[in-house]
Amino acid sequence: MTAPVLSVRGMSVRFLMPGGGRVAAVTHARFDVAAGECLALIGESGCGKSVLASALLGLLPANAQTAGEARLGDLDLLAADERTLARTVRGRRIGLVPQSPAAHLTPVRTIRAQLEETVTVLTGVRGRRTVRGAAEAAAERTAFPTDHLDRHPHELSGGLAQRAATALALVGDAPLLLADEPTAGLDRDLVEHTVDELRRHIEDGRRALLMITHDLAAAERIADRVAVMYAGRIVELTDATAFFGSPGPRHPYSRGLLRALPERAFSAIPGMPPELGDLPDGCAFAPRCDRATDICGGLPALTGAVACHHPHVGEDARA
Repeated sequence: MTAPVLSVRGMSVRFLMPGGGRVAAVTHARFDVAAGECLALIGESGCGKSVLASALLGLLPANAQTAGEARLGDLDLLAADERTLARTVRGRRIGLVPQSPAAHLTPVRTIRAQLEETVTVLTGVRGRRTVRGAAEAAAERTAFPTDHLDRHPHELSGGLAQRAATALALVGDAPLLLADEPTAGLDRDLVEHTVDELRRHIEDGRRALLMITHDLAAAERIADRVAVMYAGRIVELTDATAFFGSPGPRHPYSRGLLRALPERAFSAIPGMPPELGDLPDGCAFAPRCDRATDICGGLPALTGAVACHHPHVGEDARA
């Protein structure tokens, strides 16, 4: 069997707070992402998804502590120093498609200038004509119009800014694309175009895609597998077809997410997620769950693709 592009085992992220407190943003995350595959990491805002992404890139603040492993090939990202991450990982082995691409792009430089600089830094290509050609080729890979290359980010629509950011992420031919809320703020037509473009860039089997999102419709359109995160823990990890179709999700929280979609029941999950600095000893979802019993005071392990003492099964998973 081919080794996964990214393999995460027991990954945890804690933030040390003034006064000695700790916030558990990510706890014992475990998943793989293979070449040609999209894994969608989904959950409500504040559940730890973007913290996990920042940890993979080595972009956590100074008060963060990490544990476990996140192996990208032969490199453990969590153990790598800043020099290694800056010189060999960011852009070259992980291409970032960011949330709010217009804010990610340098406002005072044209898209052409930013692409040309990225080509020079990541590929080592030299010579004005060669660099210019490589930058234009990168733009064409995402259908970014070459007659817009000399525009600044503020002169672009949201869709074109997203294409420009994706083009920058692809320049280094990284084996892993990390898309952090790539559809945030886009209208539905642009959402569909964006996820279709991302899908196209992994279909040749040379890249893996980890997409972090709270947009379940986008995840349904693009993902091969789904990992559901709640209060810093992955509570369900399963095939996307089974999750969105039959037999459906098994964790009560996952089912609640689907029911909250307008095209489904449009029924909100009661209550609020717990504070990450004050998590209960057992299942963090228990206070909001209609299946909770005394056994939920103990922490359920992720076994059989779901971390729940009372998972839904069979026909019950679609109810």
